[in-house]
Amino acid sequence: MVKAYLRYEPAAAFGVIVSVESNITFDSSGKHLFAPALEKLGVWHVRQGVCTKTLTPSPSSRGPSLAVTYVASSRSSLVASGYADGRIRIWDGDKGSCETTLNGHKGAVTALRYNKVGSLLASGSKDNDVILWDVVGETGLFRLRGHRDQVTDLVFLDSGKKLVSSSKDKFLRVWDLETQHCMQIVSGHHSEIWSIDVDPEERYLVAGSADFELRFYAVKHDSTNGESMLNVSGAENEKNGELSTENKWEVLKHFGEIQRQSKDRVATVRFNKSGNLLACQVAGKTVEIFRVLDEAESKRKAKRRINRKKEKKSTKVVAEATENVEAKYGTEEAGSFPVVTVPDVFKLLQTVRASKKICSISFCPITPKKSLASLALSLNNNLLEFYSIESGASTKTLAIELQGHRSDVRSVTLSSDNSLLMSTSHNAVKIWNPSTGSCLRTIDSGYGLCGLIVPHNKYAIVGTKDGKIEIIDVGSGTCSEGVEAHGGSVRSIAAIPNENGFVSGSADHDVKFWEYQLKQKPGQDSKCFTVSNVRTLKMNDDVLVVAVSPDAKYVAAALLDCTVKVFFMDSLKFFLSLYGHRLPVLCMDISSDGELIVTGSADKNFKIWGLDFGDCHKSIFAHADSVMAVQFVRNTHYMFSAGKDHLVKYWDADKFELLLTLEGHLADVWCLAISSRGDFVVTGSHDRSIRRWDRTEEPFFIEEEKEKRLEEMFDADIDNAFENRYAPKEELPEEGAVALAGKKTQETLTATDSIIDALDVAEMELKHIAEHEEEKTRGKVADFEPNMIMLGLSPSDYVLRALSNINANDLEQTLLALPFSDALKLLSYSKDWTSNPDKVELVCRIVTMLLRMHHSQLISTPSARPVLTVLKEILYARVKECKDTIGFNLAAMDHLKQLMASRSDALFRDAKSKLLEIRSQQSKRLEARTETKTEKRKKKKQKK
Repeated sequence: MVKAYLRYEPAAAFGVIVSVESNITFDSSGKHLFAPALEKLGVWHVRQGVCTKTLTPSPSSRGPSLAVTYVASSRSSLVASGYADGRIRIWDGDKGSCETTLNGHKGAVTALRYNKVGSLLASGSKDNDVILWDVVGETGLFRLRGHRDQVTDLVFLDSGKKLVSSSKDKFLRVWDLETQHCMQIVSGHHSEIWSIDVDPEERYLVAGSADFELRFYAVKHDSTNGESMLNVSGAENEKNGELSTENKWEVLKHFGEIQRQSKDRVATVRFNKSGNLLACQVAGKTVEIFRVLDEAESKRKAKRRINRKKEKKSTKVVAEATENVEAKYGTEEAGSFPVVTVPDVFKLLQTVRASKKICSISFCPITPKKSLASLALSLNNNLLEFYSIESGASTKTLAIELQGHRSDVRSVTLSSDNSLLMSTSHNAVKIWNPSTGSCLRTIDSGYGLCGLIVPHNKYAIVGTKDGKIEIIDVGSGTCSEGVEAHGGSVRSIAAIPNENGFVSGSADHDVKFWEYQLKQKPGQDSKCFTVSNVRTLKMNDDVLVVAVSPDAKYVAAALLDCTVKVFFMDSLKFFLSLYGHRLPVLCMDISSDGELIVTGSADKNFKIWGLDFGDCHKSIFAHADSVMAVQFVRNTHYMFSAGKDHLVKYWDADKFELLLTLEGHLADVWCLAISSRGDFVVTGSHDRSIRRWDRTEEPFFIEEEKEKRLEEMFDADIDNAFENRYAPKEELPEEGAVALAGKKTQETLTATDSIIDALDVAEMELKHIAEHEEEKTRGKVADFEPNMIMLGLSPSDYVLRALSNINANDLEQTLLALPFSDALKLLSYSKDWTSNPDKVELVCRIVTMLLRMHHSQLISTPSARPVLTVLKEILYARVKECKDTIGFNLAAMDHLKQLMASRSDALFRDAKSKLLEIRSQQSKRLEARTETKTEKRKKKKQKK
């Protein structure tokens, strides 16, 4: 009989507040912050400092999801997250559900940006391409190609009609989205451009690179009459419409530079929502905050600068210096309009300094009452900080830090009843509830390398890198005592079963035996818990791991010389020496029955030994890198291993077979712990996450799992074939090129197969119907038996159902893989589908795509002409009906809105925003009038 095993599935992941590789962003309300935590997206309530939601991708059949690499929020509740495998998921932040998944990029997503309305999404990737997505239609519009290196940032201009992309190839590209071509290539940077942004009024675009200055560009807009104009106060307008061919397409005009304070490269530049502040985050610990002056203030500053120059010139003190300055910033003739320069508009306000390296920043869209802005920072030590930016200084308002470690999780230990989990890192010990993932206690400690929870869960023991054994009081959350135990780092701690003590192994060549004691300290009434050294076993090399057999008969010590020495526990006499590993043993464990001992090594193998004679039963190549942890499931010979290859594996030590591979960690797995009943496993990793894997009731067989692994390898080979990574790369023209947005995947191939199958079934059914009609005419009356597969649908409806089930984003690539004969069949069915008003949009998409793909063949095929002429008549009428219906509904809704606005005093949201715009325009006009009046008065005084 074939043996069945129970499957382990990923159940929970906790301990990560924010990933290092991604950015953070506020939602449109400013109440929540989206912070990526590896493959998940955490939604943090800013005031409460609590994670209210976690947006997690549904577990797919094609392996675990990779880490989030970029996040962008829209004006609505939608938020887009890009992943390391090139996918983009669009989430509803309020519901916490994934609305759609967009497939198009072949590399990790490095930039995402919504347009102002939120209807379009632009994405950039490591594959050097920019893709524009229709968020409403959930489809890719087109792919823009031209950059020679990864795209780093994107910005929409001119109400979403233009797009600016920056890249590590040192160029900015301006794309016209209506004509889908590159309008302008901006050079001038001496190193990779890492970030760009534009102010809300679209006056200036700022670009940050590894250069020592921030580079600014004036943005030129197309006015209503078609003439080009620069949206910069005091800048030169083109005279009499005389534009050279170069200036005609020039959207970005170089405006100037500002020297940065830091020498590190720029990581992010961002304007706040009101546009009065600019933040420049460098790849270090600082954020430089610049004040952005409005038009009136910048003009006044420019005038003051010119007046100072004139005064200096009149006194002739520093004539040469002023000539140099004028040569740099442009000369002004007497009585001419002052030229505004970059220092007139941007003024360094302050520098925000964080405790660790900053990974990302985000301005809160809502401006607080008592400060200029609120700024969120994500740090590289798994920490979120919030700062209030004031005119004088910045103050830290909140730090979210308790829910995770500041560095790697070096050890995890479960209590005897599995109710508590202890994890150690370089400066803290954390006690968790393993079932909920909530952090119960955080205790400051040394660099903990190993740990142990004492029975009854009142105390815990931690072995540190500096040779101490720290005693942790779990109830009070304090370190009650630090015992100077060893002369080197304490590498391993193992409890002695059924006894009052434990064993520790250290780099000082000692294995020490300890027992628990209750001692009364002088000056204290109550007795306190402590440990005392009972025996010491001297070794001839560094001790890396110690293990005690469950019957407390043997103690095993793994040494730096690649051997494992086994001693009798009672007499400490030598029993066995296990040698065979080429590199030091990093972990080991003894089975519950004391028959087997398993040793995992840095040579990527683990060996299973018999403890009675020390014979090696099997040596297994287990991981692609060092084996960091091995442990048996209690009362079985099943075991888990964890390695630096990011994997956790489940084995049968009797059959020497790999049972399961648990994927999920995104970095080296350092440690693991198994519950006493074996119902769950906990692992800790270099990615700072702690993951729990639960045993399910689903049985599986070894042969089935082997077949699955082979299929996954085959699918991976197919994906490589799709990408054509070994094919010669296509040379892109300097001005760029346009391509299809989607990409061929396993999903698009299966969708194509489903359409072909549906067409075959429908064709067979049509033949069956025709035969039945013939029999009727002959007088043979028999009941018609429809095909059960068609679920009672007509042949055309059955094919339409197959098309409707395809993801909107995959439709183009699915139709592209169809042969021409099947495309003709679809066109013939489409005239029946137009009668369904709900499917008119889908039918139009299918028909237009097929016409574009097979245009030349359709023209040269006589049988296609009747179908096309019928479609021409029907489609236009159906589309017009849909447009009329939508237009009527919009007009009715607008009318209802006006009625409601007239009945109540409360304004609609968009009406409020318009009112605010009008007021701001009026205030600007008043400022301009007052300035002209003051100028006239000055001139009169000068004349007098």
